[in-house]
Amino acid sequence: MKRMYETQYDKKKMKKQINTSAAPAAIGPYSQAIEANGIVFVSGQLPIDPATGAFAEGGIKELTRQSLTNMKNILAEAGLTMDNVVKTTVFLADMADFAEMNEVYASFFEGVCPARSAVAVKTLPKEARVEIECIAVR
Repeated sequence: MKRMYETQYDKKKMKKQINTSAAPAAIGPYSQAIEANGIVFVSGQLPIDPATGAFAEGGIKELTRQSLTNMKNILAEAGLTMDNVVKTTVFLADMADFAEMNEVYASFFEGVCPARSAVAVKTLPKEARVEIECIAVR
């Protein structure tokens, strides 16, 4: 029994919470990001401007830019860059926004782009039009 306890304890020690004021605070019981074993899992980022607490003004391009900027700022807090991103998931309220989202998305990555899924969903928190999450590695 003692060994099982030590294993569980060690796993908890390997998990590190990452938070920054340069991205919006979590709006629920989750972390902006968690690092475990050199892998950083960034929670879905809505296009909320952390300075105002409101959605970025403009259309899907501006909203996508804000979501990705929030993600970039969280990664920076972890000492990483967008080059460390290996997987993203983009959630769109309307797949008709895909082309414009994709244009802005491409500007955030140089060289080899990460693997990605993009899906349309019925609704997003706060009636957002886009939410983007990622996984990055050291």
